[in-house]
Amino acid sequence: MNTATYEAAPGTQVFGYVIVLVVGVVLVAGLLWAFRLGIKVRRREPAPPLPEEQPTLPPSGPVRETSEMREPAEVPRAEDGGERLTPHQLGNAGSKRAEDQRRPRW
Repeated sequence: MNTATYEAAPGTQVFGYVIVLVVGVVLVAGLLWAFRLGIKVRRREPAPPLPEEQPTLPPSGPVRETSEMREPAEVPRAEDGGERLTPHQLGNAGSKRAEDQRRPRW
């Protein structure tokens, strides 16, 4: 039996514990630094607006949404034997206003 091996084993085990302890202390110090940096950055930011600085309704009242029925726009077809259409020839509207504005009932 070699006693030197048994005497050296606890030394390497303690070394591992010391490394874990040092890494833990470094991580905690980094987290504390980041927390203090966040506090300093937040103090430099402007304060939230006061109630009298909040947006208000326009004098004409609330703005209403417009609701309308839409239908798909027809895709133009190239002539037989002609060149294919390019995107700028197709237009930019994917839908158009429908003639019948009554809502379908289910």
